[in-house]
Amino acid sequence: MTGFGKASKQLSTKKITVEVKSLNSKGLDLNVRMPSVYREMELGLRNVISQKLERGKVDFSIFIEVTGEETSSKINVPIVKGYINQMKAVIPNADETELMKMAVRMPDALKTERDEIDENEWNEILKVVDDAMKNIASFRVDEGKSLESEFVIRIENIRNYMNQAVGMDTERIETVKTRLRTALDELGANVDENRFEQELIFYLEKYDITEERVRLENHLNYFIETIAGTEANGRKLGFITQEIGREINTMGSKSNHSEMQKLVVMMKDELEKIKEQVLNVL
Repeated sequence: MTGFGKASKQLSTKKITVEVKSLNSKGLDLNVRMPSVYREMELGLRNVISQKLERGKVDFSIFIEVTGEETSSKINVPIVKGYINQMKAVIPNADETELMKMAVRMPDALKTERDEIDENEWNEILKVVDDAMKNIASFRVDEGKSLESEFVIRIENIRNYMNQAVGMDTERIETVKTRLRTALDELGANVDENRFEQELIFYLEKYDITEERVRLENHLNYFIETIAGTEANGRKLGFITQEIGREINTMGSKSNHSEMQKLVVMMKDELEKIKEQVLNVL
């Protein structure tokens, strides 16, 4: 979602520069800066930007640099003459050059005439805007490709840790059985073996992670499928990471095995890195 785009064009008497900066945001937070003469065109410009960028904290700026001889600021002759006459009345022998320097610094000595928007000029500005929008879109695409590669690596790391945890499942179950058997032997109690086996099976079912493994596998595959899509999917990826986190947490609570819990922690670490970068996806 972050990006930067810039474009400029030299007209006959002006240089037009457009800059677009975008940061992460849940929605579109658009800030537009442009010369006051073009303010009446702002609403249409906002619509163009929102359609192309969709989301992000966006700073959009149009800069106009006058490179010709024309200027919208002119000396307000009657006002300046009035200031000079007033100062002459106060200081009769004052140098007129100095009086002029003082007069042009006084309030209202300069007047700015509001220019009407030239339709041809505005069309040229829109072309520069379009170029800047293409540049920020290109920036976002390049960043997206980089993020996609990182996501694939992180997802595969989670998958590998999950498979390692599943590989420990047989050992984990045997460890639980041995611990329970040892505890009973230490008590010296006579136990009905059939009843013991039934209770053991019931007990071990609470620690079975088969369902969590299957769901986690499905969520990981769905995440990969989603990033390969063409539509905006940042929000969807955020929801998928929540589901991945839920399954990892459940596996951790059921593990009851130190080595498996270490793998769960490593899966959580990879998932947090994914969550941080998902905020950057449109």
